[in-house]
Amino acid sequence: MNKEEFKAKAKQSIDEVSAKINELKAKRESAKEETKSQYGEALDDLETKKADLEAKYDDLENAAEDKWEEAKDAFSDVSDSFTEGWDKFKSLFS
Repeated sequence: MNKEEFKAKAKQSIDEVSAKINELKAKRESAKEETKSQYGEALDDLETKKADLEAKYDDLENAAEDKWEEAKDAFSDVSDSFTEGWDKFKSLFS
């Protein structure tokens, strides 16, 4: 996959993450009272991971040629971390 394809895929991932988080925020209101706190904490964790993902995307966008692979790997690592957090969230509240 070339740089532009990877950047496009990375941007799409961020858009999907944003949509998922917005969906979760809407669902938080209908969560049972006893799980709202836990739901909120898990959502906050996902928001932090999203912010990390956006920061790594900015690094990716601005990476010099000699730092491209490093930026790509860092973005992929943070993306994996978000996926793990998302899976954990789903397992807690599904």
